[in-house]
Amino acid sequence: MTKAERALETRERILTAACEVIADIGFENVSMRKVAEHAGVSKALLHYHFDTREKLFAEAMTHSFAQTGTDTEGVPDSVPSSVVLARILRSMLPTDSELRQDWKLWQELWVRAQRDTAARHLAVDLYDQLHAWVGGAVERGIRSGEFADCDVTALGTLVLALCDGLGIRLMLDDPRVDLAAARSTIWRAIAPTLGIAPEFPDV
Repeated sequence: MTKAERALETRERILTAACEVIADIGFENVSMRKVAEHAGVSKALLHYHFDTREKLFAEAMTHSFAQTGTDTEGVPDSVPSSVVLARILRSMLPTDSELRQDWKLWQELWVRAQRDTAARHLAVDLYDQLHAWVGGAVERGIRSGEFADCDVTALGTLVLALCDGLGIRLMLDDPRVDLAAARSTIWRAIAPTLGIAPEFPDV
């Protein structure tokens, strides 16, 4: 392994550890020492890669987002656009333990964004990427004739709003909303616009 590869591996290990610690105890309770211990590196090495908690938090959010996101580029044409969109929706809800951790980080970001300009810009940038993922799947379906022509931006805004609202209910373990109900609610809301069946695809 080259020096550059070792540095990249260390950086990835630190970011993974930061995601886990922030999700577990919240950003306000996180210290660089705790992250270093969890990552199995020295505090000096951690500071070499990330000189402040704020930079570490921003990088950790971006890292977590990239790991759980679903891109629409490079998907084989044989995969229906409805399946691609359903996969994106799956990644945008707290579907499993990894995505629940991602959601905890999002919740931390929402809180910080209320009083920190850098965090607010980061949140907006990440939402732009979510819009691009949803919009890419919808545009793909429109081009193939699978979806009806529609206002892609408006539909993306609706999808993100529904995912946020229902995702919070799922994170709260609200007994009135389970994962199947959340998916079904979102799909039924967008199906008429897309001109597709209201049943959530089997993905």
